[in-house]
Amino acid sequence: MTTSVQHQDLVSVQWLHQALANNAQDNLVVLDATSFMPGVDRSPEQELIEQRIPRARFFDFNNKLAAPDTDLPHMLPSAEQFSLEVSKLGISNDTHVVIYDSLGMFSAPRGWWMFKTMGHNNVSVLDGGLPAWIEAGLELESGELESIVPMVFNAHLQSEWVIDAEHLNELLTDNNVAVIDARPRARFLGSVKEPRKGIRSGHMPNAKNLPFGDLLDNGHFIALSEIKAKFDALSAPEQRLIFSCGSGVTACILALAANLICRKVLTVYDGSWTEWGATECYPVVK
Repeated sequence: MTTSVQHQDLVSVQWLHQALANNAQDNLVVLDATSFMPGVDRSPEQELIEQRIPRARFFDFNNKLAAPDTDLPHMLPSAEQFSLEVSKLGISNDTHVVIYDSLGMFSAPRGWWMFKTMGHNNVSVLDGGLPAWIEAGLELESGELESIVPMVFNAHLQSEWVIDAEHLNELLTDNNVAVIDARPRARFLGSVKEPRKGIRSGHMPNAKNLPFGDLLDNGHFIALSEIKAKFDALSAPEQRLIFSCGSGVTACILALAANLICRKVLTVYDGSWTEWGATECYPVVK
């Protein structure tokens, strides 16, 4: 997309820069939702201290904002846990939340999806993320984060945004549903091993493949017309779309993209292939 992009769910660095300049009060909060693939020896929190968009706070969906009683990574927390942790970030139900990540467009949509799932629609993703902010020559902040004045946030789970494996398994032959997998083609086809140990290779029966990278150009979303063409090739406009990936992060890139072209019923399979591929009772094809 062009750098002038502005959409309720996707904003440009120019838009955010202007909004921060005009916004001295607390109804705009910027969150850094950076997360890395397993095995990457980098700390999102340390990188945030080294450089960040001014006034950014850390949205830690791997730990503080993840369900505690599961072996699966960064599973959606309860509404109660989400409310507690988001309140600590100085966010209320009236706050406009803008989320970015340091890779451009990777993990920020996960934060966007979590807010949507918890009933907060006033949330946007920064197109191009931190790299686009730096490329535009805009001011950066570094050092320890300032203390945050807590607010009161009340989450209300919107169940249509999320699905579990058991329910998804029942929908694999439903013509009203299209399951779209965001993993790279080779992983979808099962021609390479999964990066996590003990996970079978392949995909769900009847699933379609749309690698998340096909929707991006240098950390920015491609043109809406191109996004629409890719989704139209795999699904009908009236179908419910269920997105999966490796562990529920890049599936949210597809969910955001589908939202940008006004697809209506969008759902993320939270456990994604980390759960499905490890659970023998769920079918896998190559």
